[in-house]
Amino acid sequence: MGDVLLYKHNHFFCENLNVSMAKEEFKNPIDKDKITENPHTLPYAHTVGSAVVRPLDKGKIKGLAMSAMYEQSDKSLDQIRNQVELLMEQAKDIHRRVEVSEKIYKADYNFKPNISQKYHLYEKEDNTWILSMIGPEEWGKKPCPYLFVQSVKLMSDHTWELQ
Repeated sequence: MGDVLLYKHNHFFCENLNVSMAKEEFKNPIDKDKITENPHTLPYAHTVGSAVVRPLDKGKIKGLAMSAMYEQSDKSLDQIRNQVELLMEQAKDIHRRVEVSEKIYKADYNFKPNISQKYHLYEKEDNTWILSMIGPEEWGKKPCPYLFVQSVKLMSDHTWELQ
């Protein structure tokens, strides 16, 4: 009989507990400002197992980016500077070829120059020019009577390549 009373007592207690819990609404003990429905939008880790989120040092990032930009710009400018120097050298070579070509076409010669053949330009004492097939070392026992200027080779486009 004691067991029946104990059962009724526990049953009554449990019913009262359910009734009182049904009457009270669940209240979250954490402040509403400290929780979110979308934790993935938080700018920091929301659980212990989350990935570590560190704030960015924007000044450092910008500094590194600017440093890389200056390095790349300097590299590009150096490349352009080298190209300009090469173009200047090529322009000087062309200018020199034009000067020598003018002298050759003003020079006296008694033969038809052949393409890919090497010739030698000399200046006479009267400041006129002569084109010869004989090189400065090929005059034999007698020294060259003219001032050697340049050895040249006739190209297929009838320009002269300096040798």
